[in-house]
Amino acid sequence: MCNHHPVISRKAPTHCTRVLASLALATLAVACAAPTDDPASTAATGSPPASAAQPVAADHFVPSTPENVTWGWFPIDKEPVLRIQSGETVRVNTLTSAGATQDENPVDFLTGLGIPREEVHQDVLDFWASRDGRPRDVGGGHLITGPIHVEGAEPGDVLEIEILSVETRANWGINSTGARSGVFSTSYPGFREGDPALDIPPESGRHVIHTGVVDGVEVALLADDIHVPLEPFMGVLAVAPDPVMGQPGVTAPGVQGSTPPGAFGGNLDVKHLKTGTTLYLPVFHPGGLFYVGDPHGAQGDGEVSGTAIEQSLTGTFRLSVRKDRSIEAPMAENDEHYILMGIDIDLDRATRHAVRAVVDFLVEEKGLTPAKALSLASIAVDFRINEVVDITQVVSGFIPKSVFLR
Repeated sequence: MCNHHPVISRKAPTHCTRVLASLALATLAVACAAPTDDPASTAATGSPPASAAQPVAADHFVPSTPENVTWGWFPIDKEPVLRIQSGETVRVNTLTSAGATQDENPVDFLTGLGIPREEVHQDVLDFWASRDGRPRDVGGGHLITGPIHVEGAEPGDVLEIEILSVETRANWGINSTGARSGVFSTSYPGFREGDPALDIPPESGRHVIHTGVVDGVEVALLADDIHVPLEPFMGVLAVAPDPVMGQPGVTAPGVQGSTPPGAFGGNLDVKHLKTGTTLYLPVFHPGGLFYVGDPHGAQGDGEVSGTAIEQSLTGTFRLSVRKDRSIEAPMAENDEHYILMGIDIDLDRATRHAVRAVVDFLVEEKGLTPAKALSLASIAVDFRINEVVDITQVVSGFIPKSVFLR
């Protein structure tokens, strides 16, 4: 596995971000099922889902047991579930909240939706049984595994997260829709009094989507004649935040809810943060304290119904401390693009932040003038709406690496 690092500017950060230079990661095959070294991913009967590829080996493994999982927030003082050295790799199991957080017993709930008993993971049952006593006054609905302490990480550093593989742990996921869900919610920023709801009956709003391998490709079987290729990714990738009362998702001192993403990462829901991509996050606490969760089998940019295919996954990551750089917001790269993110409650301002981040990158790392950088941003950079349903909204500028000849 490639372990070299991009050349990073040591200058002070600007308004949005400090940029990264290229990092060529080898493309990794995405497995379709539970890894063989992963006892927690086996279903309660001991039968894992069918496998189409071998998992990526790692130095450490973290199961999604109740003590390793938080519900809806990012504790800043929780004892780490694992301590690793910078540059080591770790496989992490994650759980979808579908089936694990409702009042009804998971077996009754999930089999009632047509999911076979043998496909209900034991860690779903274990988490459901641990719900009593967990703080639920504030926060979101996500199940999040962590934190992982990376030795040497200090506030002001950067945590580099190489996404080495993301694999499905189950042959099903759930997507939810509703007459007033997602962008049609009355709490959505674009809602106006009198806007009509969609004509969706309540009983039709929970969609169990089975997945499997067809002609060598892992797909979501939406219908007999509709197969959606899976691109599994973690909706939540985060370091422990620095919560400030009044910021989005912070309604109690020291508690950052999991719904809105921010400078710490969190519920970014950027579907492009998949196998072969590297994410960079600013560090706010010693050890960085890496969290991961909200696993998705597939999602369109925008996540407009409010959910993706919520499907339990296993991710393998290399976590490295970067002391040679400073950033103010999440950023990423893959073989084809530099990815600069803008985050704000207002979608227009999120776009402005993303454009500013792109301009800063082009000026500081590619030597363009601000005017030339904005010109290139307008003619060559794609600005994609990654998600618009999580209080703060995410827009990313995708700078194609191919335009730079050196």
